[in-house]
Amino acid sequence: MTFSKQATAKDVGLPTYPGSRAHKDEKEDSSSVQMGLWGGAFGFKLAVMKMESNDAPEKIAEFYKKALAKYGTVLNCSDTSKAPGGKDKDESSNKLTCDDDKPEKGGLVFKAGTKEKQHVVAIQQNGAGSLFQLVYVEARGDDKDKKAN
Repeated sequence: MTFSKQATAKDVGLPTYPGSRAHKDEKEDSSSVQMGLWGGAFGFKLAVMKMESNDAPEKIAEFYKKALAKYGTVLNCSDTSKAPGGKDKDESSNKLTCDDDKPEKGGLVFKAGTKEKQHVVAIQQNGAGSLFQLVYVEARGDDKDKKAN
């Protein structure tokens, strides 16, 4: 098992937005975290970076939609009435959906990748600027175990 209070742009697989800076909710908080757990056929990795910028959410969204595109189709999970979600008829499908990833009120959420390797960007208005999180989730396991849950 690994755990670190440091995650980098390389860990989340996305570039740092120009002019952005690390964001801490509280003084003692870390602006990033990384953890992993591996064993046999099972594995899990999570890397999160909390950032802030003086730019508007829409400007940051345009930057990250382009960055996410290298991982495949970019899902816009911001408008849950239009977002692709729900359960696939084919449970073993590796196709990414929005599932339960919904933004906070007025926020934006974008995803790309596969169910096993997801890249997520969540953006929220913060005064005249924005707060945003860059997330990478990698989960590997036996499909039989997943269906039992």
